[in-house]
Amino acid sequence: MTTAQTVSATAGAPAGATDTATARLMDGTAVARRISEQTAVHAAKITERTGTAPCLATVLVGEDPASVTYVRMKQNRCAKAGITSRHVELPASTTTQELVAAITALSEDPEISGILLQHPVPHHIDERAAFEAIAPGKDVDGVTMHSFAAMGFGLPGFVSCTPGGIMRLLAAYDVDLTGKHAVVVGRSAILGKPAGMLLLEQNATVTYCHSRTRDLSSIVRQADVLVAAVGKAEFIRGEDIKPGAVVLDAGYNEGNVGDVHFESAAARASLITPVPGGVGPMTIAVLLEQTVLAAAAQAGLDLAEL
Repeated sequence: MTTAQTVSATAGAPAGATDTATARLMDGTAVARRISEQTAVHAAKITERTGTAPCLATVLVGEDPASVTYVRMKQNRCAKAGITSRHVELPASTTTQELVAAITALSEDPEISGILLQHPVPHHIDERAAFEAIAPGKDVDGVTMHSFAAMGFGLPGFVSCTPGGIMRLLAAYDVDLTGKHAVVVGRSAILGKPAGMLLLEQNATVTYCHSRTRDLSSIVRQADVLVAAVGKAEFIRGEDIKPGAVVLDAGYNEGNVGDVHFESAAARASLITPVPGGVGPMTIAVLLEQTVLAAAAQAGLDLAEL
């Protein structure tokens, strides 16, 4: 079990909260560090056995500052874990056909273990077509329909990294999901939807909510486990949190805040992820872990036997 920090949560707390209300922080940075350390061990063993380090290809279309920063951060984390990286940078004017061709070439390259297409891509590009150009065995970000189906059927495959990170964080804090009511606010194909499927696989009862959900607050108040993935700053307030709920904030918005109003939510929750330092580090840790798993599979190696 992971030892959690306790955070005082009286500032901005909802009406009725006591001065002693606290929530335990789910330290994604610490959990991610442990995953990455094990990933580095496995990467070193693969390199020793095959003579080639696992390699993550990152593809960036355009020069969006946030995307540039994210890609650079992932490359730095790769280096620390003993994973090499190859960066493909394409102009914003790139067509769907050109992007698909670039990704297909990486899919066919035996030196590439996994492929990450930094998203979102420019609006004129068919993002789904680009994702589907990633070979299933190299879809370490879990964005293809093949990976989506595997998650839905509970079959082996690569999970979408943020939902996968959420599940690892819940496991690290010994959250038993059996019979719990999990509410996912958000329905994107690479976050909200797969998060719900993975929760369902662990025997939670799942409700999806979205921008057109009627009386959203009343549904959120029923959540034993809440996953906020709506992409709106501090959209969910503390008065809508069920006392004792586990709150996982997958949002990251301008001003370094998540989709949940942290102070008021922490006054009601039993466990809560901070932003930053919660779900974010877990996403990258799962990406690197799955890159190493892909490299092992492509080399015909069983990591348990290395």
